[in-house]
Amino acid sequence: MNVFLASIPLDGRSAIVVGGGEMAVAKARLIAKTSALLKWFAPGGAPEEAARVTDRKVETRLPTRADFEGAALAFVALSDDEGAQGVIAEARAAGALVNVVDRPELSDFHTPALIDRGEVVVGIATGGSAPILARDVRARVEAALPDSLGVLAKLAGDIRETVKQAVPNALARRRFWERAFRGRPKDLATAGDVSGARREMLRLLNAGAAPQGVVWLVGAGPGDPELLTLKALRVLRDADVIVHDRLVSEAVLDHARRDARRIYVGKAKGDHAVPQDQIESILIEEALKGQRVVRLKGGDPFVFGRGGEELEALQAAGIEAHVIPGVTAALGCAAAAGLPLTHRDHAQAVTFVTGQAKPGSPEVDWAALSSAEHTLAVYMGAGQAGRIADRLIEAGRDPLTPVTVVVNGTLPEERVVSGRLFELELLTTVHAVEGPSMLFIGRTAALAASQAVEFSEGVAA
Repeated sequence: MNVFLASIPLDGRSAIVVGGGEMAVAKARLIAKTSALLKWFAPGGAPEEAARVTDRKVETRLPTRADFEGAALAFVALSDDEGAQGVIAEARAAGALVNVVDRPELSDFHTPALIDRGEVVVGIATGGSAPILARDVRARVEAALPDSLGVLAKLAGDIRETVKQAVPNALARRRFWERAFRGRPKDLATAGDVSGARREMLRLLNAGAAPQGVVWLVGAGPGDPELLTLKALRVLRDADVIVHDRLVSEAVLDHARRDARRIYVGKAKGDHAVPQDQIESILIEEALKGQRVVRLKGGDPFVFGRGGEELEALQAAGIEAHVIPGVTAALGCAAAAGLPLTHRDHAQAVTFVTGQAKPGSPEVDWAALSSAEHTLAVYMGAGQAGRIADRLIEAGRDPLTPVTVVVNGTLPEERVVSGRLFELELLTTVHAVEGPSMLFIGRTAALAASQAVEFSEGVAA
C-alpha cells in the first residue's frame, strides 16, 4: 500500500481553491458539497460557473497567508508555476494540506475518486498514477451502494450514545449494530422509510426484543455472476443463511459474506436430496431464529423455480418474505447465443414451458404451441427431447423447424448447437448434452447459427 486514505474532519474549517479554470471549478464544486467553508480565489477573474457552484464571492486575487489560517485543505490550479509556488508556500506555512492539480509530485495529498452517500464517504486512490482507472472503479462500487446508506449512518450517529448506555457490553453492542445495519432497519431505510428505520432500531434496543427473521427469494440468474441484480447482490451480502440450489454457481456464492452459513438443497434429475416440503421447513425454521435468510435459486424464483410454493408456505407461517427477480434462464441463454425470442419477421409470441411437469399434471397443450410464428423456450427439456419433438410434430409443427440447444448458458463452458426439430433427440445424444440446458424451438432459433456448433448435416446424414 503506497498511499494511506485518511478521513479529514471539515466541520468548522475552510477549504481554499485557487484558480479559475475548469479544474478549479471542479474542485470548488467538490468542496461545496462538504461541510467546509469554501473560499475561492481566481486571479484571472471569476469563472461563469461560479454562481452555480457557490453563493459566496469569488476573490479575484491571489490569497495571502492570512487567508489560509484555519484552512484544512488548499487546491491550487494555476498555470503560472511561479505564482503557484508562492501560493503553495503560504498555504503550508498556515498549516493547510496542499493539492496541486495535475502535479502529484508537488502535492501533500491526492484527491481520490469519491463516492458520496452523506455520512458515508468512500474513496478510491491510485496515488495519482491512474485517476481514470480510479473513476472506473468508483463507478462500479457506487452502483452497489444504495443512496440510503448515508441516512442509515446518520440514524446510527443520532442514537449512538443511547446505545452505549443501554448496551454497556461491547460485544453485545457489536451484535446490535450488525442487526441494525444488516436487518430490518436497513431494509426500511433503503425503502425510504426513515422514521420506520429509527423505530426499528429503538425496538431492537428494548430488553428481550428478539430480531425478526426475514426470507428473501432471490433469482441468481443463469450462472454469470455479473447478471445478478444490484438488489440481489446487496441482499446476498447481508444474508446470515443462504439456502441454494445446484444451479447456483460458486462465482455467485462468492459474493456472500464469508461467515454466512450455506445450506445446499440442490435437485438433479431423479435425485431430490432435499424434498420441497423440507426446504420450506428449513426456511421457516431459520427465519424463526431471527436470521436473514436468502433462498438463492438459479434463474428467476417465479419461473419454474418453485418460488410460488415457497412464498405461500412462508406467508402461511407468518414469516416476512420478499421476492427479488432474476434473469431467467430463457432470457440469459438466448441472449448469450444471439437468439432473439421474438422477431418481427419470425416470431410474434414466445412461451416458456417445462419439460419436467409435476407428476399428475395435465399434458401440455402442444397444439397451441405449434404455430410457425411462435418461439418455445423449454426448461429441463434435454432428457425429454424426443417426446417433445414427437408431440410438436404430431400437433402440426413442421419437422424442419429450427432448434437450438444452449448448454451451461452464460458460463465460460457454454455450448450452443443447432439443428432441426425432427432430429432433436439424436442431436442431444450426439453432442452429449449434459448439465443445465435450454431448448429453443422456432424460426428465431436459426438466428443463433453463427454462434452454434453446426451439426444438422452430420446428424441428418
